[in-house]
Amino acid sequence: MRRSAIGLLVILALGTVWLPLAAVPRQKGPTIGVLLLASPPSEPDWKQRSVFLQELRRLGWRDGENVTVEHRWAAGQSERGADLAAELVRLNVDVIWVDNVFIRTVQQATTTIPIVMFAVTDPVAAGFIASLAQPGGNITGVDASFIIGLGGKLLELLTEVVSPHARVAVLSNPNAPSVASMVQEVKDAAQTLGTTLVFLEARAPEEFAGAFDTARREGAGALLILPSVVFLSHLKQLAALAVHHRLPAIFPRAPFARQGGLLTYGPNDPALVRRVAYYVDRILRGAKPADLPVERPTQFDLIINLKTAETLGLTIPPTLLIQADEVIR
Repeated sequence: MRRSAIGLLVILALGTVWLPLAAVPRQKGPTIGVLLLASPPSEPDWKQRSVFLQELRRLGWRDGENVTVEHRWAAGQSERGADLAAELVRLNVDVIWVDNVFIRTVQQATTTIPIVMFAVTDPVAAGFIASLAQPGGNITGVDASFIIGLGGKLLELLTEVVSPHARVAVLSNPNAPSVASMVQEVKDAAQTLGTTLVFLEARAPEEFAGAFDTARREGAGALLILPSVVFLSHLKQLAALAVHHRLPAIFPRAPFARQGGLLTYGPNDPALVRRVAYYVDRILRGAKPADLPVERPTQFDLIINLKTAETLGLTIPPTLLIQADEVIR
């Protein structure tokens, strides 16, 4: 047989081997489900700026290449959580990252798929895990619900702006886990600083206005807002009420200052999201949630909104500005 004919036969034979292989879709590895209360980002390049996806890439996981990330956004509608969780369960994802609002929803949707939580509600008291050291079950992650000493630190920072002898209103949600411990911390710090406290309560947004009216009626000159999922979901409203009532206010989550509040001091959210990616990575590589202790924050940020300070007629002490991790001008 002539050499050219032999070459043609070899090419045809190889073609019969490779064509079927080329027709098979390339596998993209495991699938990560993400369920968040937020709205879908409108920016076309949001995936390039996502802290979670960036950290996954650093750990070796690239969305669309060796892993598939299925995002579900509730767009602020918590009632959509059950349907969105059910979607992810039907997709049989390998792990689900869920923010605080939907932890119980996803827990009820699956007892087998590993869940990585971003908790701001005490996960032990809520029954999500058995303990921080030994979570048990199918849930692990990060817990920013209660940081020892945070209540006192919030009061200390606030009185640096006003005065240690100011009358400070303390707004809490009595239904929030660990609220009693934080209230006690604030009381202890007030005794040391010589600060007078006025205690207010609100369980729902409808009670906010009444609480602020009471604060002014009681002669409060500043406001400390203790952690609560209800408060976290309505930070813009709380910030606007504080400015309207001329109350310098502090809250332990960064979005408060970015939405018009004066001060925030609390866990660095990007650092916590990076730890969420760490847990997802460990689970994808074979670890079981029950064997991964839940972590608490180690990095904290002070954010000062100078626009709000100017609106309130306040001068932020230079010593406090030097400490700030972010200054909004």
